[in-house]
Amino acid sequence: MAHQLDAPATGGGFTRLLLTGAAGGIGRAIRHRVAEFASCIRISDLPGALSSDASASEEVVPCDLADRQAVDALVAGCDAIVHLGGVSVERPFEEILEANIKGVFNLYEAARRHGVKRIVFASSNHVTGFYRQDERIDATARKRPDGYYGVSKSFGEDMAQLYFDRYGVETVSIRIGSVFSEPKDRRMMATWMSYDDFHKLLQCALFTPQVGHTIVFGMSANAYTWWDNREAAHLGFEPRDSSEQFRAKVEATPPPAADDPVSVLQGGAFTVTGPFDPVAPV
Repeated sequence: MAHQLDAPATGGGFTRLLLTGAAGGIGRAIRHRVAEFASCIRISDLPGALSSDASASEEVVPCDLADRQAVDALVAGCDAIVHLGGVSVERPFEEILEANIKGVFNLYEAARRHGVKRIVFASSNHVTGFYRQDERIDATARKRPDGYYGVSKSFGEDMAQLYFDRYGVETVSIRIGSVFSEPKDRRMMATWMSYDDFHKLLQCALFTPQVGHTIVFGMSANAYTWWDNREAAHLGFEPRDSSEQFRAKVEATPPPAADDPVSVLQGGAFTVTGPFDPVAPV
């Protein structure tokens, strides 16, 4: 399936772009922003999760990512995919398995079958959550997932690499930090990414030619951060916002203990969440 990698100043570069996870926090924030990337945006989330207020340029297609046939139908006719769908927090493995592991497999298989050649995958900083906050890493650093959620995002990155090497499906995996209107705590001063910067990164990820499988950390131009995006320089992404504007507000709140994982490890609280189903004594 043909696709275009030259983003016009106005109007879409693709005929139909699929946005999964459109009812999630980030999906709701960027749903109408991505309209400039394609003539038609196919938005999807679990049945019942999406409101019916679609614009004229949107198609609403509910889908359970764990349903292989449904995902195949969802991807049919799309030129590119922004995949935000799935469980976005640490949860029991059975929940993670359905949406984040089976769901990613189903999505890449559907992309292969229907000739989609560009995917933006919402990975996570929790792929490397067990690095300390006094360490600085880039995309070549060994993965150190901090939970089942981080493992699922590591799996997604491996699927992206496999499907590029074997089938030529290109992916930009965005290791999202914290995409909110503003940082909520001291850790987010390093991980925060504004909606405007995320929108710009999506544009770079969709329209930069020959990305192969590129991993990029999703963060704004914060004064202090743990991540280095030198390996993704070819995307040409230059964030404009910074968490510094919120520093006084954040530092007015009580700080966590010095030995709290939120203060020590890049993955913060995710590094100690669970186990959810402890084995009963025999």
